[in-house]
Amino acid sequence: MPKSLSSVNKKLKNAKLLHPKGRRAKLISRATLREENLAKRKLAQQEKKSNELQIVTYFQQVITENEEYSSKPQFSLEELQKFIEEFISRDDEELEELRAERRPGRPASKRQDLLEIRRKQEVHVYETGWSVPDLRDPKTVKLLRNWNGDRGSLTALTFNVVKKSDM
Repeated sequence: MPKSLSSVNKKLKNAKLLHPKGRRAKLISRATLREENLAKRKLAQQEKKSNELQIVTYFQQVITENEEYSSKPQFSLEELQKFIEEFISRDDEELEELRAERRPGRPASKRQDLLEIRRKQEVHVYETGWSVPDLRDPKTVKLLRNWNGDRGSLTALTFNVVKKSDM
């Protein structure tokens, strides 16, 4: 029994009419639902990978461009937590500007809503455990400094789950 929508459509293209409650109509509706669910899962996975890439890129910028950290061979857990908190608060200034610009009694702008939702999600992930490059390992620090931004080379890095409560 074919599951993909294209296979189902090919199979049923010779059918003249479909009864709304017939088995062929149900077959098409199941295949359509499956295609939609697959598309949703694919989009969610791409977004997850994009967010993971964002924090790794941020960590790389911090440890290479910041003079204080550019020569350190490894970092402590407190420094990792500091980096994550800085990453979460990267849009706080813009968020405060948007709040100040908004007149009382007016709804929040779309940009403000997006920033607040993203910040809330990142805080939740940080409280439950965020998978970040393990900068306590000198080998990972060296690899991250030389990382070219490719998603495929992330597998060479070791990752560690860091929580807010790990202090």
